[in-house]
Amino acid sequence: MRRWARVAGATGGGIVVGAAAAVAVGTGLWQRAADRTAARLASGRAAPEAAVRAVSAEEMRALPVPVARYFARVLTPGQPPIRAARVEQEGEFRTGGADAAWSPFTAVQHFAASPPGFVWNARIRVAPFLSVRVRDGYVGGTGEMRARLAGLLPLVDRSGGPGLNAGALHRWLAEAVWLPTTLLPGRGVAWEAVDDSTARATLTDGGTRVSLDFTFSPEGEIVRAYTPARARDVDGTDVPTPWACRYRDYAWVDGVRIPMAGEVEWILPGGPLPYWRGRIVRVDYERAEQPVPASAAR
Repeated sequence: MRRWARVAGATGGGIVVGAAAAVAVGTGLWQRAADRTAARLASGRAAPEAAVRAVSAEEMRALPVPVARYFARVLTPGQPPIRAARVEQEGEFRTGGADAAWSPFTAVQHFAASPPGFVWNARIRVAPFLSVRVRDGYVGGTGEMRARLAGLLPLVDRSGGPGLNAGALHRWLAEAVWLPTTLLPGRGVAWEAVDDSTARATLTDGGTRVSLDFTFSPEGEIVRAYTPARARDVDGTDVPTPWACRYRDYAWVDGVRIPMAGEVEWILPGGPLPYWRGRIVRVDYERAEQPVPASAAR
């Protein structure tokens, strides 16, 4: 990611001065490509009936205590399972080291519950009148990472590979807190206890398997996710690196309780390096018809 930041800084002035029309064209081309990727995500979703299997009382009793408390805290009785979501975000993003500047971003993210998938389409302003367009995704079991200056100049263009696929699935699992019914038993996530306030969630999709340790507040809300080894892009090479997400400002949105703000960081030998801090602006859910049983909700 540092590469596209350097390129953006070096070439930004010229584009701002002489290429307003080209920027407009690039923006349109970028958005059409993002729309096609989101359409592929939607077309690959499981049929509605696949999302409505009832959760048994035995499955709920088998959950680690903090996980069961989480579902009691964040789900409403009679809440149907979430099949898909559209999430609007805003915040700040940065590349480089701890002294790098933060840049404002806006983004729209599409999620699929089954099979797991997402498309994150972001606009990061790196200079006045100049933005980097970034699209991360996990569609059909394949991770992708793309970035273009002004929607035109390629900066990052990666798709597939074990590290990128696992990194993207790690992200989906960490962001499943915005679709909490996807974390229920029988939805593909296996839970095991770590301690009184932490549980490990493991998700397998095709040939990719990832785990995250979730930490829960005394009230039952997820406040942190952590893995000791998520793939970090370092000049085109995947480097396993400790990675953590922090969640805060929970609120009820259309029947589920979700975090409305958070921060994401790499944990480097010199200390944590936050690179994303954002807020949820809007969430739209698509649900299956069958409700979650009362035993899975507060």
